[in-house]
Amino acid sequence: MIRKTHQKTFTLYTGLALLVGLLFITSMFIGPSTLSINAVWAALVAPDQSPSAIIVNQIRLPRTILAALVGATLGLAGATLQGLLRNPLAEPGIIGASSGAALGASLVHYFGLAEISILALPIAGMIGALIAVAMLFLLAGRNASPLALILSGVAISSFASALTALAINLASSAYAALEITFWLMGSLTDRSMTHVALAAPAMGVGWVLMLSGARSLSILSLGEDTASSLGVSLNTLRVRLVLGIAIAVGAAVSISGAIGFVGLIVPHILRPFVGFEPGRLLGVSLLGGSALVIAADIAVRLLSTGIEIRLGVVTSLIGAPFFLFLLLKLRRGTI
Repeated sequence: MIRKTHQKTFTLYTGLALLVGLLFITSMFIGPSTLSINAVWAALVAPDQSPSAIIVNQIRLPRTILAALVGATLGLAGATLQGLLRNPLAEPGIIGASSGAALGASLVHYFGLAEISILALPIAGMIGALIAVAMLFLLAGRNASPLALILSGVAISSFASALTALAINLASSAYAALEITFWLMGSLTDRSMTHVALAAPAMGVGWVLMLSGARSLSILSLGEDTASSLGVSLNTLRVRLVLGIAIAVGAAVSISGAIGFVGLIVPHILRPFVGFEPGRLLGVSLLGGSALVIAADIAVRLLSTGIEIRLGVVTSLIGAPFFLFLLLKLRRGTI
């Protein structure tokens, strides 16, 4: 039985990894300029200053890498939070990290700091996410229950969203207000390898913190009393996982803007394939989230005519009906 379970898990990981790889390669060919297989391969293996090499290495490659990293972060964070709170409707924004990162990035646009340095936006976003989580623990306390974390997160998220709206309202120019609004819609356009180098380490740290709690989350699904009797420190687990979510999601949102519903959709699709075990869901959600965001970004480029559709708009169009479907299932008691 155990051997069969391992074989199913290996097959699932292999299938998702191949899907991510296929989508990654496909993304290299999607865009206004049509490139041949030889041109893309030459640009990746022996980059030069030719137009095709510039398109691949400076536009499509960093965009695709960030789509993979951001999607992986959101998928993993959603699975982690659902396991921690034991709530099938939980998603990364519920602890306020996404709204905090959005507020930090919005303030950069508001004060015009984005024109000074390319690093201002991601750094401000990560700082905003960490401040939001610090406030979360101040409000809920270190020994917070899942309900206290949810309520505190909702309060912080609402406050940060209100401040972001205030920044748009008080923006000194229509251009600044438009920049903030477009950024909040989520996009990976005009990102570079500098953004990858800045955000990837922070996301990696967050991944390690979240994945380290896989076994504890599986035990926690048996109940808090059982988990405590088996040696799981609930307070330490909550702090570690929430901090990991904050660091990774803060880095992701600071680069891509708000991309909703990925952390909600992916765990629900993949949960039946891992036997509804929270710990085993983490790794596959990481790969599933990566595949979903790369696919959505490909769709953005295929659907856009002139003005590019924002990535966050596409994921919301997919995610909102899915969320309603989950609510109906929850009402019928089938979740």
